[in-house]
Amino acid sequence: MFIPATPEEVAALGWKGLDVILVTGDSYIDSPHIGVAVIGRVLMEAGYRVGIIAQPDVNDGRDISHLGEPELFWGVTGGCMDSMIANYTASGKRRRSDDLTAGGVNNRRPDRAVIAYANLIRRYFKPTRPIVLGGIEASLRRISHYDFWSDAVRRSILFDARADILAYGMAEETIIDIAGHLKADKPVSDIAGICYIASQPRPDYLLLPPHAVAAKDKAAFADMFARFAENADPGSGQGLCQQQDTRFLIVNPPRPPIDGPELDRIHELGFHRDAHPIHQTQGHVRALDTLRFSIITHRGCFGDCAFCAIAVHEGRHITDRSEASILREASALAKHADFKGIIQNVGGPTANMYGMGCRRPDSRGPCKKKRCLGPSPCRHLDVRHERQTDLLRRLRRLPDVRKIFIGSGIRHDLILHDARSGREYLEEIIRYHVSGQLKIAPEHSEDHVLTLMGKPGAAATEKFVDLFQRTCKAEGVQRFLTCYLMAAFPGCTIDDMRRLKQFARRVFRFTPEQVQIFTPGPATRGALMYHTEKGPDGKAIFVEKTAGNKELQKQVLVEKPPKKRPGSR
Repeated sequence: MFIPATPEEVAALGWKGLDVILVTGDSYIDSPHIGVAVIGRVLMEAGYRVGIIAQPDVNDGRDISHLGEPELFWGVTGGCMDSMIANYTASGKRRRSDDLTAGGVNNRRPDRAVIAYANLIRRYFKPTRPIVLGGIEASLRRISHYDFWSDAVRRSILFDARADILAYGMAEETIIDIAGHLKADKPVSDIAGICYIASQPRPDYLLLPPHAVAAKDKAAFADMFARFAENADPGSGQGLCQQQDTRFLIVNPPRPPIDGPELDRIHELGFHRDAHPIHQTQGHVRALDTLRFSIITHRGCFGDCAFCAIAVHEGRHITDRSEASILREASALAKHADFKGIIQNVGGPTANMYGMGCRRPDSRGPCKKKRCLGPSPCRHLDVRHERQTDLLRRLRRLPDVRKIFIGSGIRHDLILHDARSGREYLEEIIRYHVSGQLKIAPEHSEDHVLTLMGKPGAAATEKFVDLFQRTCKAEGVQRFLTCYLMAAFPGCTIDDMRRLKQFARRVFRFTPEQVQIFTPGPATRGALMYHTEKGPDGKAIFVEKTAGNKELQKQVLVEKPPKKRPGSR
């Protein structure tokens, strides 16, 4: 069954009310890819009565009120993306389409959805049960943060939303602790992985620069960000305090990531892999086209790219699902009435990090001041592709499965670093798992920009492209690369984009089309550089901040050379 989304469904279960009501900025898709569905099912399995309100109208109280008031708490999420990134392009234009909204029109998710929904609850339920914020929008905005859309440093979203608790990161265990503490009428202040508001700082926690100072002084903001980043990983992270107004934000230490067996269990909770029937009259949810028959193999990413929020939210630690659990899920997909024999994706945030990770004990956590892959792989990093190669081979042997694709991007430099099994892995995916195009994300060609991005140098890209082409030739197949590139990242000039265009023509032998303009996402190192106009070494860098010039950088790259007229030279 679906998690109840209507009063009739609640009554059909024989429930007199709900313990928890979850409010989301997306249509309700019951899938292990969707955070609100995962949290809802984890709570239900633990015995709590849960309901979901998807994309409530913020202009009146009918939607937010139709399931009543929960006994324990409201859970509020903006959805699978930060709502400002979901609603606006990097140039500030309103997005017209939305794959996570039924019907595909971007007209149901409010700006700053977490704040809008929390304030909506307060408007129609006075007083009410605690409001708990979660999901990526809340997670990335948990401390004072640079907000690109207002070009200002905003307070912790916990304060602007007037909420009670913020559960950051992948919060399945955190939310069970919160529910248990509230049910037992116990204080939540000892729960790892949460933020809350207090009248005084905690003396045993690290004190960050106050919001008022960080908002005005870029040096103080950079200092605040550095302390936050150094303490964002489980095992090595300390608790943090930050004065927001007359009160203090308390950030408890990060919770250790769940282990593989627990991740297996979560993915086997009986998801429908469909949109809830309440959306049937609204139209198709396009995200289902890729999510329905895709399999998540692992969680986390140690790539730590400066523009990416995955490491901040999911963490750098890789948690792998077992091969047995993945095979069971694939077998279940094959029995689905709409399955046509094709698994669209087997992967995670970065497909080929399955089976990889740090050799150091988990209790120590990732290094505070050292990145796993930059400028070269850490000696403690286990970079081997054997386990994913074996998994793919086992999946191919399943009956009724005709084709398995890798739809997630891969880190091409990891293949180069894996002298033992990288070439074999590449041969395997070229032969069986690429649907014409393999996705890689070199992002740029100029090494000074790549260094700021936290990406491998251009030489690695050239080496991989050569290896890819030689492997395709040896296999006797035609395969192509889809290369994601970026314009207007801090440090990048229009001349750098011209050199990138020359690089693309020489190395990729095509004019790129997958080009995005950099968007400074909250709590990323890219946003820090954009706001302060300084690199990690504290030296000033060029930052393009004019929308027109950002678009010009992109156009330099995507503009195709004019076709020669007949008879011209």
